[in-house]
Amino acid sequence: MYALLILDVQVGLVHGPDKPWRSEELLETVNSLMDKARSAGATIFLARHTGPVGSPIEPGSPLTELAPELKLAGGEVVFEKNRPNAFTLTGLAENLRACGATGVVIAGMKTQYCVDSTCRAARDLGFDAVLIADGHTCSDTPALTAQDIVAHHNATLAGPFCQLIKAEDWHF
Repeated sequence: MYALLILDVQVGLVHGPDKPWRSEELLETVNSLMDKARSAGATIFLARHTGPVGSPIEPGSPLTELAPELKLAGGEVVFEKNRPNAFTLTGLAENLRACGATGVVIAGMKTQYCVDSTCRAARDLGFDAVLIADGHTCSDTPALTAQDIVAHHNATLAGPFCQLIKAEDWHF
C-alpha cells in the first residue's frame, strides 16, 4: 500500500519572489494525485517546511501555510519539518508504517533539496519510493534552470533511489 507525500507546497515557495517552474501545472498535478489517493483510500501527508525563529519561515509564519490552491478535503495529515529530509525528526516513517504504507509517492518542492533528500531517505528506511516525474519543481538558480534541475534529478534518482512515474500513469 502506498501513501502520498506532498512536500512544501506552501505560500512562501509557490508565491515567493522566485517563481517556481511550471507552478500552475504542479498545483494541478498535486490536486490530481490527492484525488487519486482519496479514491483509493490512501493516506495523504503534507509537509510544511519551517525555519528557525526570526527567519521568514519561522513556525507560525504565513509563508509556511499550505498554498491556498491545494484542494484539501480534511483528513490529510499535515506536519512541519525543519530539515530537507521529511523523515528527519518528524515521525513520518512511524506514521507511514502505522497507516500500513509500505511505499510512498513523493511530489512537491523543491526538487534539489527536499524532494531529493526525501526520495533517498525513503528507500534507506525500507519504503518503496515513487517519484512523480512531473510532480516536483523548483526555481532557476544561477547555475541551472529549474527545467534542467528537474530533468537531472529525475535521471539521477530513477532506479537506485525510486521508481520514476508520470502522474497520469500512477494509480494507488
